[in-house]
Amino acid sequence: MQLRYSFRLYPSAGQRIGLARAFGCARVVYNDALRVRETARGEGLPFPKTGDLSKQLITEAKSRPERAWLGEVSAVVLQQSLRDLDAAYKNFFDGLKGRRPRMGAPRYKSRKDTRQAVRFTANARWSITTGQKLRLPKIGDLKVKWSRSLPSTPSTVTVVKDSAGRYFASFVVETGPDEIWPQTTPEVGIDLGLGHFAVLSDGRKIDSPRFLRRAAKRLRKAQRALSRKEKGSKNRDKVRIRVARAHARVADARREFHHQLSTRLIRENQAIAVENLAVKGLARTRLAKSVHDAGWSAFVTMLEYKAARYGRTLIRIGRFEPTSQVCSQCGFKDGPKPLHVRVWTCGACGAVLDRDINAAVNVAKAAGLAVTACGAQVRRAPVPAPRSEAGTHSTPQLPTAR
Repeated sequence: MQLRYSFRLYPSAGQRIGLARAFGCARVVYNDALRVRETARGEGLPFPKTGDLSKQLITEAKSRPERAWLGEVSAVVLQQSLRDLDAAYKNFFDGLKGRRPRMGAPRYKSRKDTRQAVRFTANARWSITTGQKLRLPKIGDLKVKWSRSLPSTPSTVTVVKDSAGRYFASFVVETGPDEIWPQTTPEVGIDLGLGHFAVLSDGRKIDSPRFLRRAAKRLRKAQRALSRKEKGSKNRDKVRIRVARAHARVADARREFHHQLSTRLIRENQAIAVENLAVKGLARTRLAKSVHDAGWSAFVTMLEYKAARYGRTLIRIGRFEPTSQVCSQCGFKDGPKPLHVRVWTCGACGAVLDRDINAAVNVAKAAGLAVTACGAQVRRAPVPAPRSEAGTHSTPQLPTAR
């Protein structure tokens, strides 16, 4: 399977100018190609092919004075920008045909976008130098903060500038079957919640860190300062970056918590069962802020690709399973209960049940798992590369499997 590894970059002032030039050129080629295709669609002409667009908007455009500056960046960056437009159109049409969730039509990119990215393939002849720097064509050798070693030779590298003004290098690598961990016996069901982030069927409860709630005071102060600055001023840009960095710290802390917990659960258990929650629906209720702060979807996605990578099994049960209404001891359905009821007594067998632990046990049973070990056979399931990228640390840490 394919994985992404992201590392922090520290470009010099000149290298930042070179990266800004690459971001701008890739954006211009993307917008030019989108304009040509939309014009052809409006006039009823055939859909322009990528090869024709490459010849017209890159090769021939470099010979014209108004687009001569396209030759100042690597041609691979411009070619990959056209590939990104192809992917945007494919996702849009697949959504219309029901092959994936519906997405909007491709839109023009703005130079005011706070997030920029360019991609270099092997054809660009980028490399990692003996001094452990990232050498990019027409940009130079960039300093990289390596937090761990790559498991294999990367095929592509994407340079990303985020809203907080930080630079990252994202590598795509292939992992092999040699990473499968030895089989173990425990199996566990997980009940995700807000009071506790996760409650396991073996009785363990993992507290919710509530990173956004803890940083709310600092975020409010920064956002109030931003609202007082005049639009378009340099002071507003400075405060905007300050707000973006505050939010980035919250997101990084949450991602690190998800990685550590998901890796521990995958290492300790042969099979894991979770409930397929309707996160989008819950995010439209009065609990929306807490739901977004928990980040259940990102956590379950990590469990999914790590289970496939290390030879474990992840089972999702339906969201309509009455896990909180059924007694895990006798199977009697006692009906729905309000959220403030955390402990209840079964009307059939008289067992006193913790609501969350009872739900976690029912999740495991609904998935066909035993609460204790049963030695279930496990096979790896193919999953696509995760869209999110693994983070890095500001200081070196012991290598951990992810």
